[in-house]
Amino acid sequence: MTINQLKIYNSLTGKKEHFQPITPPFVGLYVCGPTVYNEVHLGNVRTFITFDVVYRYLIRLGFKVRYVRNITDVGHLVDDADAGEDKIEKRARLEKIEPMEIVQKYTNSFHVVTQLFNLKNPDIEPSATGHIIEQIEMVEQIIKNGYAYEVNGSVYFDVKKYAEKYNYGELSGRKIDELLEQTRDELEGGEEKHFFADFAIWKKASENTIMKWSSPWGKGVPGWHLECSVMSTKYLGKSFDIHGGGMDLKFPHHECEIAQSVGSGNEHPVKYWMHGNMLTVNGTKMSKSLGNSFLPVELITGTHPLLEKGYSPMIVRFFFLQATYRSTVDFSNEALKAAEKGYARLMSAIQLLEELPTSNTSTVTIPKLIDNCFESMNDDFNTPVTIAHLFDGVKIINNIKNGSETITIEDLQLLKSHYYSFVFEILGLKNEENTSLSSHKNEMDGLMNLIINIRQNAKTEKNWATADLIRDELKKLSITIQDTKDGAIWNYEK
Repeated sequence: MTINQLKIYNSLTGKKEHFQPITPPFVGLYVCGPTVYNEVHLGNVRTFITFDVVYRYLIRLGFKVRYVRNITDVGHLVDDADAGEDKIEKRARLEKIEPMEIVQKYTNSFHVVTQLFNLKNPDIEPSATGHIIEQIEMVEQIIKNGYAYEVNGSVYFDVKKYAEKYNYGELSGRKIDELLEQTRDELEGGEEKHFFADFAIWKKASENTIMKWSSPWGKGVPGWHLECSVMSTKYLGKSFDIHGGGMDLKFPHHECEIAQSVGSGNEHPVKYWMHGNMLTVNGTKMSKSLGNSFLPVELITGTHPLLEKGYSPMIVRFFFLQATYRSTVDFSNEALKAAEKGYARLMSAIQLLEELPTSNTSTVTIPKLIDNCFESMNDDFNTPVTIAHLFDGVKIINNIKNGSETITIEDLQLLKSHYYSFVFEILGLKNEENTSLSSHKNEMDGLMNLIINIRQNAKTEKNWATADLIRDELKKLSITIQDTKDGAIWNYEK
């Protein structure tokens, strides 16, 4: 199976395209990481699993991939806007600790989640605060090129000026002609902006702002969109292969990234844009206001009121992979139970591979099964069809076990190699059978610290019902939480 058969749906062009790296066999992959002001939610997890599979499959095809996934630790304001409070500083005031303690706490929690769901580490994980100098330099270059202006210590990207030469809205489909009809009376974000669609690339800091840096325009912080433009191009070049993220980031975040990169260097930064879709719960959009949003740990422990029980990280990962990354995924108890059965069936079949009898002849055609899996993965990483092909192989495995089909030792080795490669290396699943809470202590410590953090945050917000629910549900699993003056501690007794 040749590597140039891979097709990727490019959000920029709205169609599937043959994947041709800019400098083969090297591939640059950038994915927008979390803003570390709170626990990552399940929508984030789905996005990261999506691009974990992309990363894994590109490696399997023989590409030399540099995977960059950032940490946003400053500059992301509430409501994703240009006005208001920094999300991290707001959380720090709520928890009465330093902003960088918030950053460290939730970065650690994020890494625990990535381990639980068996995500490969990126090759580089840059942070916004580690690249302030480069961000200031990009702002200066954008100003020099005539696409930004400074007002009272803040710098805004000039969308009107940019639109005279380039297509602002090319990724999201927003029409600049419609925006240009707006008047100054409809400005959003204050009278500082010349045009309501302009966005901050450097924001003046207030006296109460803790995290701020000196710049040619005074003390301030970088714009949220600017961070990814800087970090992606610093490590992957002015133009790189794949940029990924959730569908909600397409506008304004990714649209603004394009404008900034073009405005600073007159070069389009990304060849293939990829966007994962959203989650729904029982057919309804997942949101905190509706009370149907999930944290990963709530799904694992079953402490969410909409769940009948908890599901292991690998069952959740398998559940996500049963849908294409560009389609919505609907959470329901029924769907999760079905995923649990399907995952168990797949793992049981892989265990059977070690017990299958061999013969002098084969009545099965293993190469066809292998080609089918590559063909579906080459079709824009189509994991549900790939899983369907793997289940075709499960039927073959069961038939060999009961004697209705035969396989040679050479074909059996080929079959084993195929399943280990696709199930464990590409789809990133692990066999969780025969594990218990008392095994894999490091993973359990990380998970429990995550749960304790969530419970403590609930108590900080005076959400006693959630805090008590977590305690009571853990007790059902023979896990007790004891609050001490030095913090909560947990114990497992069975």
